[in-house]
Amino acid sequence: MMRSGMFSPRKLVQKIAPAGLPMQIRSVGLPSEAAGLDVLRFRQSLGRIGSLEVRLARSFREVKMAQRLRYKVFYEEMSAIADAQTLATRRDADPYDAFCDHMLVVDHSSLKRNKLGRLKPEIVGTYRLLRQEIADQHGGFYTSGEFDIQKLIDANPGKRFLELGRSCVLKPYRNKKTVELLWHGIWSYILMHKIDVMLGCASIEGTNPDSIAGQLAFLHHNARAPEDWRAAALPERYVEMNRLPAEGVNPKEALRALPPLVKGYLRLGAFIGDGAVVDHQFGTTDVLIIMPVSELNSRYVNYYGADASRYAA
Repeated sequence: MMRSGMFSPRKLVQKIAPAGLPMQIRSVGLPSEAAGLDVLRFRQSLGRIGSLEVRLARSFREVKMAQRLRYKVFYEEMSAIADAQTLATRRDADPYDAFCDHMLVVDHSSLKRNKLGRLKPEIVGTYRLLRQEIADQHGGFYTSGEFDIQKLIDANPGKRFLELGRSCVLKPYRNKKTVELLWHGIWSYILMHKIDVMLGCASIEGTNPDSIAGQLAFLHHNARAPEDWRAAALPERYVEMNRLPAEGVNPKEALRALPPLVKGYLRLGAFIGDGAVVDHQFGTTDVLIIMPVSELNSRYVNYYGADASRYAA
């Protein structure tokens, strides 16, 4: 059964968007590194709080800066295992980066010199966005390497899917302000491209499912997607989430242990897929996030959006 509290994403984004924000912005995938062309010029700001601004990457140079941020968080701070190329470049990169949109939070009060000696605002947060029509041109979504999402997509032929991934924020900026700004940008992006469903992998640190049994069981018993929105982990990678009976899970402890990103998704009203996947490279156990726009928690999203709009430029 669907949850109540449906809302209009168009009205929501209009409410939280900065004054004068063009509501239709052309957005396509960035060119590959080999092309060597900075052909995109996304000059529109998607929101601003003080010195922090959210917008799309405007060049491959900025994508590389986001990749360096991802390396710092995933490989230096967390426990991801780098291959030789990743170690050499000190960038977290994969083929999907070439055709995804990259949402950035930049801090105009923290200027860093680039290789040309020019001072540029520091990139302190990023989200990777992949629209369905772009994914279809390049072999599908990244998420399909872990979860069988194609059945879900095929069952909703009139809906437009957006994959969210590679989310990270520099440690000093992991606060309400930065997260609000990222979601402000995502809502604006949803409006631009008339997105109906968001999905993607969310990670819980650790590769031993038994050590995070409480978190997995909590998600299974309390946030599992209804049948019509359910997608499962690939059979060869499937890890059972129902590791404890519902009465054996302490909800407060489980919620406290869950990563902030997963808790944020749950507050928005996201569903969780069937089964988890262990990602040994990144040292995590991944769960599938499914967020139909019409099913999101309208009270929370309106509060979240209204809060961000107070700081919009």
